[in-house]
Amino acid sequence: MSYIALGSKQKIIVVGNGMVGHHFIDQLNKANNNDFDITTFSDESRLAYNRVMLTSYFTGNSANNLALATSQGYDDQDVEYFLNDEVIAIDREQKNINTASGKTLSYDKLVLATGSFPFVPPVPGKEQDHIHVYRTLNDLEAIENSSKKSKVGVVIGGGLLGLEAANAIKELGLETHVVEFAPRLMAVQLDQDGGDLLREKIFALGVTVHTEKNTSEIIKGENCRYRMNFADGSFLETDVIVFSAGIRPQDALARQSGLVIGERGGIVIDDHCLTSDKSIYAIGECALWDNKIFGLVAPGYTMAKVAVSHLTNTEPGKFTGADMSTKLKLLGVEVGSIGDAHGNTPHSQSYSFIDSVLGTYKKIVVSADGKMLLGAVLVGDTSDYSQWLPLVLNKIILTEPPEYLLIPKQDSENSSNIAALPDNAQVCACYDVSKSVLSEAIKNGANDVAALQSCTSAGTGCGGCIPLVTQVLESELEKITANVSSNEIIEEPFENILSERADKNTYFIFPRIPGSNITPEHLIFIGEIAKKYNLHTQISGAQRIDILGARLEHLPMIKKRMADVGLETEHFLKDRLNKNSKEK
Repeated sequence: MSYIALGSKQKIIVVGNGMVGHHFIDQLNKANNNDFDITTFSDESRLAYNRVMLTSYFTGNSANNLALATSQGYDDQDVEYFLNDEVIAIDREQKNINTASGKTLSYDKLVLATGSFPFVPPVPGKEQDHIHVYRTLNDLEAIENSSKKSKVGVVIGGGLLGLEAANAIKELGLETHVVEFAPRLMAVQLDQDGGDLLREKIFALGVTVHTEKNTSEIIKGENCRYRMNFADGSFLETDVIVFSAGIRPQDALARQSGLVIGERGGIVIDDHCLTSDKSIYAIGECALWDNKIFGLVAPGYTMAKVAVSHLTNTEPGKFTGADMSTKLKLLGVEVGSIGDAHGNTPHSQSYSFIDSVLGTYKKIVVSADGKMLLGAVLVGDTSDYSQWLPLVLNKIILTEPPEYLLIPKQDSENSSNIAALPDNAQVCACYDVSKSVLSEAIKNGANDVAALQSCTSAGTGCGGCIPLVTQVLESELEKITANVSSNEIIEEPFENILSERADKNTYFIFPRIPGSNITPEHLIFIGEIAKKYNLHTQISGAQRIDILGARLEHLPMIKKRMADVGLETEHFLKDRLNKNSKEK
């Protein structure tokens, strides 16, 4: 057994190099890189990568595209790392860890970020070939290899990960089935009506759903490789099976070292993410706080930030739980769940709206007095998610009867709602980015979503907040633009906003697309306008169509023609280039 001695700095070992473990390392380096020697272990062959975007591996995203950490990056930060080496024992008295390869390292503080593992029910026959779990890039590679000699695939589990796995199976060209024990899909996030609509919509996309099915055994099939027998006497034949029936906290290392473990698993932590050993932290899906396991990346990131603040004695924050709202697209179907989606709050009221033509379902849960939004369910259309989530997170009092939330809003109303958000309202849960942080970044020159992502990290985690980030961006830009109806000339400099290609006497035009629904006729018209007046067009980072270079004398005619085709021109900006731009 070899012994590795670290330097004289405080020695930090991070066990686990998933998204949360890497985020802890990143935050600790940003807080203070001079006082710590950081070492991390991963039992995988790769450094941290984005598991949230795992399914995109089958649509063109390579392992490099998904990577969050690189060897060069860790080398530059003096972070020591070991791959394919599992930490198998902790000597808490000597403050040492032992690894499967025979290494022994000492620590001052240990951080357990071991994550979770897929739960596989004890079904007879589950150990055969071409039966997989859905958790890592290695799992995806194995599923892909199996698909090359298969025609039918089944996913056991109809939750978030199960439906993502089903999407992966479908992308591989297999006939796809989902088997779920509960009476509906996404039982944790959706109510019965929402689950029923989701089932209908993904069936229309070619995925068959079997609910209330308990798999009793997996045996040899007649027409396919396997036959899945169900407890009710029915069966289903398939060539590939993927288990995605939930997760369990990876707490074996902590358990054998004598740390306090929850009754149903998970490493018990306090508000500082400390375990029962005050030299050991636990963060992410392996940690149990207030008897709860948090299975999303955002709470794990918050835990990492809290642990760093406690370790460095800076900004002494506490972990006080986390919002489990989520928005995603499953098999092409938009789904959102916010707050108390099931109306478990005593005396709460629920309102719902179903559009059977468009195939959308919306439900809101409000307080007994109707003044506060507590939760929501969205299926088929999640455009209201970014408006409703801040109302729940920031406990904002509603200014209208709650049923008005279900009425479709115009874009101008959405802008008003964004403007009304308090500055401290959280926009990005993954990286805890507030509206004020985004506003300041925009004032300092971040004039598209990509720039905001770069300087604030907002939207780079799960990506669910990007619509809200975009709306904050547009709202802030509107504050520094001129309203065309007043024909007011802006006297403030716009060096950070405007293109250097523009002439100093020209204007930006931001066409407002009614209801965000752009038609082929709209696109043709914008092209004709741009061609006639020799204008430059672009798609901004905020996914907005910008028209640049319009001259003052042409504005009235452009405005009139846009109004004729149903486009609402919102703003013109007079281009003002700074002296450096003029000199160029």
